[in-house]
Amino acid sequence: MADLTLRNVKKAYGNLNILHGIDLDIKSGEFIVFVGPSGCGKSTLLRTIAGLEDITGGTLQIAGETVNDVPPSKRGIAMVFQSYALYPHMTVYDNMAFGMKIARESKAEIDRRVRQAAEILQLTKYLERLPKALSGGQRQRVAIGRAIVRNPKVFLFDEPLSNLDAALRVATRIEIAKLKESMPNTTMIYVTHDQVEAMTLADRIVVLKDGRVEQVGTPMELYRHPGNLFVAQFIGSPAMNILPAKIEQAGPRTTVSHVGDRKVEVPIATLAGTAGAKISFGVRPEDLYIANGGDFLFEGVVDYVEQLGEVQLVYLELGHTGQPLVAKLPGNAMVKRGTVLRLTADADNLHIFNESGSSFARNGAAAAVAA
Repeated sequence: MADLTLRNVKKAYGNLNILHGIDLDIKSGEFIVFVGPSGCGKSTLLRTIAGLEDITGGTLQIAGETVNDVPPSKRGIAMVFQSYALYPHMTVYDNMAFGMKIARESKAEIDRRVRQAAEILQLTKYLERLPKALSGGQRQRVAIGRAIVRNPKVFLFDEPLSNLDAALRVATRIEIAKLKESMPNTTMIYVTHDQVEAMTLADRIVVLKDGRVEQVGTPMELYRHPGNLFVAQFIGSPAMNILPAKIEQAGPRTTVSHVGDRKVEVPIATLAGTAGAKISFGVRPEDLYIANGGDFLFEGVVDYVEQLGEVQLVYLELGHTGQPLVAKLPGNAMVKRGTVLRLTADADNLHIFNESGSSFARNGAAAAVAA
């Protein structure tokens, strides 16, 4: 079992700063996922934890011990990379046992750990095969098994599914989730750019941007209560619709006007001095639905429809913003290109952000919107 503590961790290559003072507490047994766009520093942060990159500044502790200058082999970590990095001439058994043989573990202990890991990962019947006789997903499981047998304090995964096709990604993601369930006391840190992996695997997600932590929380905390515009649009697919708006009336419940000067009351408190302020108004595509009657949030012409079967993505031209409003509607909804459509959403699912992009804190539940 191992807690990780990062305090003001920085990483620079010469004058180029990659990590700008990361503060993070990871509890023993947690499954933490680092997400963010390419170049945000998530893999660099993982490599500093592994000891593959030196820390320029700050402190990193694993299980209460400062490990800034401790070599990777002494940190009690095991890492799984994007590439499987298996020895092609060795069997699955030998690939998994290789590290323990180098460490001069007893044959009995090696055999026990390899077979135990193989059982967890459903690899027992493949132990005598060479890597070339395995599928991509099976090879990745061997790489994970090679890490398991080391009995590490912390598992580090660096985009382990990025080389797999869509079907294998789903299957292997489920295997990793089951692995975590079978090892509840093991700390795992996982890097990905795929928010589906983050949402389905993580106990908590760390969202990174430009080498800084934007927000830390459970998947649903980040989804329902994003701390700023970046998190709001990064978490969720399609991205949250963001539209220009203005605060008409501040108070415990705020009235805002948005596209076409339509007004809506949201269960979010704002200070009296914010009346008249320009803000951003957000609603997720999946929270929109076709309005019945005269109350609606948005009215526009259907510009395009993407039929996906169970659902359809409807792009609505509002005529005021220069960007479409995207709605995720049931696949059986009768929506045709060129027709006028009215959409609405429950007030609980509306978001407002100030001029700097930070979200306003939500009060609590509310009834459906009224225009």
